[in-house]
Amino acid sequence: MAKAREGDPAPDFELPGTGGRAYRLSDYRGRKLVLAFYPGDFTPVCTQQFCSYRDQGDRLDAIDAEVLGISPQSVDSHERFAKEKSLNVPLLADEGKAVARAYGIVAGPLVRRATFVIDEEGTIRHRNVTLAGLSFDTVEDIEAAVAAIG
Repeated sequence: MAKAREGDPAPDFELPGTGGRAYRLSDYRGRKLVLAFYPGDFTPVCTQQFCSYRDQGDRLDAIDAEVLGISPQSVDSHERFAKEKSLNVPLLADEGKAVARAYGIVAGPLVRRATFVIDEEGTIRHRNVTLAGLSFDTVEDIEAAVAAIG
């Protein structure tokens, strides 16, 4: 399995997500995009991660990038998670883990927690993959990664 690295073209995808729509990488051409891969809805660290994004939504809104969450659960699970926790980041369903594999972040049966920042041209400019999944990129980390690419 190849790992998507900084400087590589971001692997293309189309996934269903919350809000009843499909999300495509190509929809974000000309804009910066943050992909926040996470292992699972309603798990303790994932809940902490996405609730922190909710609680600091004004800061996320101020960065020059869209933020999308991606995990292997179904859209129904994502809709329940988003509603129960009042989340503000669209959640995409990668049920077959094809997108996670394309980005090189599948470890056995699990998807690793990872953040990718993709520039306006579709190139990966930031990659952070956690080994144990017990930490995540904070809003401050995302702000810094987006600011670093200009």
